[in-house]
Amino acid sequence: MTRLSVEMLAADAVEPITSAGHARLGIAVLAGIAVIVLLITKFKLHAFLALTIGSLTLGALAGAPLDKAIASFSSGLGSTVAGVGVLIALGAILGKLLADSGGADQIVDTILAKAGGRAMPWAMVLIASVIGLPLFFEVGIVLLIPVVLMVAKRGNYSLMRIGIPALAGLSVMHGLIPPHPGPLVAIDALEADLGVTLALGILVAVPTVIIAGPVFSRYAARWVDVAVPERMIPERPSEELERRPGFGVTVATVLLPVVLMLAKALVDIVVDDPGNAVQRTFDVVGSPMVALLAAVIVGFFTLGRAAGFGRERLASTVEKSLGPIAGVLLIVGAGGGFKQTLIDVGVGRMILDFSEDWSIPALLLAWLIAVAIRLATGSATVATISAAGLVAPLAADMSTTHAALLVLAIGAGSLFFSHVNDAGFWLVKEYFGLDIGQTVKTWSVMETVISVVAGALVLLLSLVI
Repeated sequence: MTRLSVEMLAADAVEPITSAGHARLGIAVLAGIAVIVLLITKFKLHAFLALTIGSLTLGALAGAPLDKAIASFSSGLGSTVAGVGVLIALGAILGKLLADSGGADQIVDTILAKAGGRAMPWAMVLIASVIGLPLFFEVGIVLLIPVVLMVAKRGNYSLMRIGIPALAGLSVMHGLIPPHPGPLVAIDALEADLGVTLALGILVAVPTVIIAGPVFSRYAARWVDVAVPERMIPERPSEELERRPGFGVTVATVLLPVVLMLAKALVDIVVDDPGNAVQRTFDVVGSPMVALLAAVIVGFFTLGRAAGFGRERLASTVEKSLGPIAGVLLIVGAGGGFKQTLIDVGVGRMILDFSEDWSIPALLLAWLIAVAIRLATGSATVATISAAGLVAPLAADMSTTHAALLVLAIGAGSLFFSHVNDAGFWLVKEYFGLDIGQTVKTWSVMETVISVVAGALVLLLSLVI
């Protein structure tokens, strides 16, 4: 069944959108989100199952027959996984190659050898931002926290002064920059241009990470002064290797997909002729799948072979990289199913009507919706996917740049105030040896700073571009 047929069936199942219809849909949305929140937070149910149940609840309460709600959810799940599943898998492979080969350690050691004193927080931001490009947030934390702890311990630095910049770099990459799952799904849902979104995302990310990282870390270090937890300093992942790839070639490999995608965007702007051979070539090599695939293939030689990996070790690395992302793919897919259910029952049209009545700028509305879902569910990815589904109608008549800014507004809102219903909150708390209050004063406030600063920058860009 095609998406169009699902939308038609769902539209037939729902009453015309009147004031009473708006009220019913509003209650259905709140109930669906409440079910997801309760199942995740209270009953500790996996987010995939919670999103599936919440989507069916939403469809039933909105007035759609259950079989139509199931069809909408299945259609959304399938199209989302088809759109981003391969990209997530390729990103996971590249990240695993980077970690296992010692390439990540090489980047870290080289930058730290050049930095010291007041430059150290800036070095940590740089490290986290580069490492965070191909890695999932959780993987980045696991990879970088040991380095943060060792730097703070050996250099006698404040843990927050070193740790907050690293966390800010990872979080900004996760929320704003593709090929991370949230931005990719939002780009797909809003039919935004990936290259333009990437370019504008970097433009927003740089000042955001500076303010939320090195600048905010000064205050965080005053508010929370804790010793480095000795038990959390593990061995370096590459200590067992006899050799590892060089700094320059590692950075080049990590940045290759970004460069290819940016080159495509630049050629599209400069040439602007779909029939031109140069533009057609860059449309292929700069597509996300080809760009990431090229980085993985190059990484086999520049990272894997450079570390002495044979064919069996490379095959093992690829195999091990794919297992952990099964849950991520299911959550992202279910989030896409929830998004499609929202669209098919008419919630997108309701949001469009409300936005016209309220005279709220579309970018601000998108940010606020993402903030609300983030606070409720604790998941930046779920917030991004759901908000993208809700505001998708607003992107229909937007220019290419404003559609990209809409993606970034959603991404910024999805990072707002991480608290106890967010897995990242507990990850940071445990790694840094903090109590809940200390985690809120540092990590939660940092996430809020990122969200507000990035959201403000997106609004400012919309006035200029």
